[in-house]
Amino acid sequence: MGKIIYLDNAATTKTAPEVLDAMLPYFSEHYGNPSSIYGLAAESKMGVEQGRKQIAEVLGAKPEEIYFTAGGSEADNWALIATAEAYKNKGNHIITSKIEHHAILHTCEYLEKHGIEVTYLDVDENGVVKLEELKKAIRPTTILISVMFANNEIGTIQPIKEIGEIAHENGILFHTDAVQAFGQVPINVDEFHIDMLSSSGHKINGPKGIGFLYIRKGLKIRSFIHGGAQERKRRAGTENVPGIVGYGAAAKRAADTMEQRTKKEIELRDYLIERVLKEIPYTRLNGHRTNRLPNNANFSFQFIEGESLLIMLDGKGICASSGSACTSGSLDPSHVLLAIGLPHEIAHGSLRLTLSDETTKQDIDYVVDAIKGIVERLRSMSPLYEDFVKASKRS
Repeated sequence: MGKIIYLDNAATTKTAPEVLDAMLPYFSEHYGNPSSIYGLAAESKMGVEQGRKQIAEVLGAKPEEIYFTAGGSEADNWALIATAEAYKNKGNHIITSKIEHHAILHTCEYLEKHGIEVTYLDVDENGVVKLEELKKAIRPTTILISVMFANNEIGTIQPIKEIGEIAHENGILFHTDAVQAFGQVPINVDEFHIDMLSSSGHKINGPKGIGFLYIRKGLKIRSFIHGGAQERKRRAGTENVPGIVGYGAAAKRAADTMEQRTKKEIELRDYLIERVLKEIPYTRLNGHRTNRLPNNANFSFQFIEGESLLIMLDGKGICASSGSACTSGSLDPSHVLLAIGLPHEIAHGSLRLTLSDETTKQDIDYVVDAIKGIVERLRSMSPLYEDFVKASKRS
């Protein structure tokens, strides 16, 4: 196969060379168990604490508030389930949104089977949570609000600071799934009134299999994984030392390059959006036009199937997605697109393109030209499109 143009960075990213270089010694040289007391183990422990410190600095948090997990899904599960358990004497009500990642939605479904009541907030046509509806949903028994920082499919960034303020004014804990936002937009846990935050290393050019849950000091959140006394007795299991070291290096890299990197991504993203909307008829942009992740563009093309579009793009060396990587095997339309009001037939014809700092304008031009040709070809085979054109001519 020739050149690959990778535009699925919301699903996963390439591990950066400097991140890999930081990790390698912890596979073969500093391989001791951080919980042991001899000198070899001390090197591993130092690596873990360095990674913890690097991540905390990006969030404006304390290192002791960072707890490592196997990824974002575990961190989401931990935040919701442990909160429900720890605060059950105060209440049994959780508020979330209809466009959360399935790591949140499926955990809420699990909790509902165990006596927890969940309110799923509607969003507007751009995918933004309605703050007035949030205020109305609060009950005396509400113990947690969990709203994602930025949506993994349509890229819309939520009014996190305002949500955090509402939560704290009402004495409610606030958790945000920041898997897509960490390292892409500035986040300060104190400024945004965040009590818990989930993230995953492989979204920011770090390794897979490592994530963290930020837990504000003083919260009664208990262990989710039981066993040893690792992570200050809150998350059992021998630490993934190379992963933690790599995650710390990736977090530092993301913070150091954020301003310049995201400026470039926004310019290319907007160029991509403008070309697609201008040159391909019967197309819509999903998500907020400007208040979205720097690298995210999500489109719906009428009269085509997104799966066919993806297959044909792959044939041209273009890696893209129809939405969340975790649901790519599903034939059902995206729950996010349905929540913002798209009918099933349009939601099925969706495409998510997520850029990286390696994406070029030439890449975007090649991709847009390819999409134009494929959409035209697919529509030419669509009876629905043929009927639409005939009806348009009659009118």
